[in-house]
Formats: sequence, C-alpha cells, structure tokens
Amino acid sequence: MKNKMNDTGNDIEKNIENDSNDSNESMNRNAADKSETPAEEKREREEHRDERIEKSGQATLDQNRENHKIHLITIIGEIEGHENLSGNAKVTKYELILPELASIEDSTEIDGVLILLNTMGGDVEAGLAIAEMIASLSKPTVSLVLGGSHSIGGPIAVSTTESFIVPSGTMVIHPVRMSGTVIGAPQTFAYFKQMQNRIQNFVCSHSHISPERFEQLMMETEILSKDVGTILVGKEAVKEGIITHVGGIREAMNRLHELIELSVSHQMLS
Repeated sequence: MKNKMNDTGNDIEKNIENDSNDSNESMNRNAADKSETPAEEKREREEHRDERIEKSGQATLDQNRENHKIHLITIIGEIEGHENLSGNAKVTKYELILPELASIEDSTEIDGVLILLNTMGGDVEAGLAIAEMIASLSKPTVSLVLGGSHSIGGPIAVSTTESFIVPSGTMVIHPVRMSGTVIGAPQTFAYFKQMQNRIQNFVCSHSHISPERFEQLMMETEILSKDVGTILVGKEAVKEGIITHVGGIREAMNRLHELIELSVSHQMLS
C-alpha cells in the first residue's frame, strides 16, 4: 500500500513537471510567434497591396509622415462601357470603380483620394458616372493627368477638388463620336448635341472655363488634321482654366495632404 502511494506521488510529480515543461514550451513558441509577427504582417501587407494594384490598379497609401490614409485610383487605357472590350486592350471598368468610391465615402479611415489618369477616353455614360461619383465625395480629392486625359477623361480630371497635369501631359477636347450604325435623322443629331451638352456642363461647372470657350475648343477645325477639336498640352490646359495646376506626383501629393489638413480643421471647428 505504501509503495502504491509512493508510485502515485511520483506520477503526480512527473505530471506536474510535464505540464510545466509544456507550458514553458508554449510560452516560448508564443514569444517566437510574436517576434515574427511584425515581419510576417509587413510581408502580407505588401503581397496584398501588390495583388490589389495588379488586379484593380488601386492601393492605399499610408506610409507618409502626416499619417494620412490616401486611396489611390488609376484611370488608364479605355474606359469600358456596357460591353466588354477586346482582351488585348487596357481598360478601366466602371463597375469596379463605382463600388470602390462608395466604399471610400462610407469609410471612416480613408482621409483623401488621389486619381491618376492616362486614358484615351471611352464610353460617355461610364465616364460621366465615374466623374459624378468623384465630384460628390465628401473627402478631399486630387487628380493628376500623366500621359493624357482625352475625350471623356476630361470630366474625370476636373471632377476632383483640385487637379494637376504634368508639363508633357495632354488633353484632347472634341465632339461626341459614335461607332456602329448611325441613323441619318434629326433626332440622331439632337441626341449628339444633348450628350455634348452634358459633358460641357459638367466640365464648366467643375472648372474655370466658360461654356462658350469650351465649345469653341471642341469645334476647332484647324488643329487636328483628321478630326475636329483641340489638343492642350500641360500649361495650356491650366491657362484655359480646365486644370488647376501644372505639377507632378510630388506637388499633387503635397496639395492633397494640405486639403486633408484643411478638412480636418473645418470638421473640428464645426
């Protein structure tokens, strides 16, 4: 009986010792996991960011000294409408941009939006939908025209709080075009005029160019050899009152940070 009690006591001691060892090993593993977590999290964030840029051309910029969280959206290639374009074409899909803009407006974390443009234009309805969404955001927004922002890219460029264009950037302003079958009837031309008025009214209400001057640029016949319209390069777009500033990414980012600070100050006062 005594030996049995001793054996039981020894078993208890061994169990306690094993539990203690297991606990120590678990603590050591947790400590090791914690020491690896920052590096792993950073790598995961970078992988997620790279994947997001590759898929949608969007990213969240949050490594700045101002601690502002800026959402980046790119408008590139052709702005796709209700029909899918060729698989070889670089496109901006409005059905991806619109929900993202709604999410930005709903977010309490995003402080501002930066729009990068290098687009040949595209579908009028889709382009105006994107422009109207950007213009109605309550957060500060800045656009930067890089290679070009042609045709319906113009309304998107001016839809932000302030706009920039690089010195070599271009904007082509021309009348509405239509591909496919066109019926030669007065109603068709009235429809064209209505669409042009929608574009003209939007651009003029979000920039400093007059409707008369914008229509004059749109109907210019001595600049484009095979078309009607005008090409504006860099500072010419600013001189005409369409774009706010000439500058690159540095100037655009600095101004966006300033607009965010102003927005925060206004919110604190109100």
